[in-house]
Amino acid sequence: MSVPTSWWIYFNLFVGVLILLDLVVLNRRAHQVSLKEAIWLSIFWVVLALIFNGVLYFIWPDPDPHARNKATLDFFTGYVIERALSIDNIFVFVVLFSYFKVPPERHRSVLFWGIIGAMIFRAAFIFAGTAIINRFHWALYVFGGFLVITGIKMAFADGDEVHPEKNPVLRLLRRFLPVTHDYFGGRFFVRIDGKLLATPLLIVLLVVETTDIVFALDSIPAILGITTNAFIVYSSNIFAIFGLRALYFVLAGAMDVFHYLSYGLSAVLVFIGVKMLLEIFDKKISTGWALGVVGLLLGVSIVASLMNPKPPAPPND
Repeated sequence: MSVPTSWWIYFNLFVGVLILLDLVVLNRRAHQVSLKEAIWLSIFWVVLALIFNGVLYFIWPDPDPHARNKATLDFFTGYVIERALSIDNIFVFVVLFSYFKVPPERHRSVLFWGIIGAMIFRAAFIFAGTAIINRFHWALYVFGGFLVITGIKMAFADGDEVHPEKNPVLRLLRRFLPVTHDYFGGRFFVRIDGKLLATPLLIVLLVVETTDIVFALDSIPAILGITTNAFIVYSSNIFAIFGLRALYFVLAGAMDVFHYLSYGLSAVLVFIGVKMLLEIFDKKISTGWALGVVGLLLGVSIVASLMNPKPPAPPND
């Protein structure tokens, strides 16, 4: 069911207020985020998403209780899937910040502006994806097949192999854009001897943005496998993205602990892809069952990681 146009206006105004809150209050000074602060911020964004989901139930345009339950369950499932898939983003962010030697106090700023760009690009993907599926239903099966293939490739990929220097945007920028060797605080551009130069912080931001676009090609079809309601897909995505930065600071130092999680994520993609493909045979997996399976796959991978810790890397001679 489509929602009134006013919902889009009010929700985006609400998002604007959250961005202003993040920029003026939560991000008012550059500093290295502590684990305690990151945990509280992560809890804040999760609670906010749950409150919104509760409000969604009471204001949903369709008065039928079953429709209200489906809308809130679709939102929650989409939110969980997006949050889970964002863990892969976090691993890449860790590699990028290490590769570019970004000062710890600047991680937060880069992720903030990266999240703003992610919202814009993902909104475009969501509107395009829902429009395509609503007009050409067979596209759902294409997305499903894509997710199955992506999930299988992810399961057999070496998660440790991330090469920022091979990023085409980075190689293009270094060819045509003069870049300083050093960082200049939180500035993306600096003028030296009358010449405008980019700082490495701009390069990091652009690589983060392009990396997120690649990940969006997986996560958006996955949520479309749950619902094609553009408002639910968009709002659940936005709340998941808001919590991504806090989640980064919580998990950045513990990525090796959950070393089997990538297999759980790949299984989630394959499952959602199969769910979409089953509609060819008029077989549907309810959102409730889908949420349960996603939770089970992620839970098993986390427990397996904790029960079978990754052996420490051998010391470099």
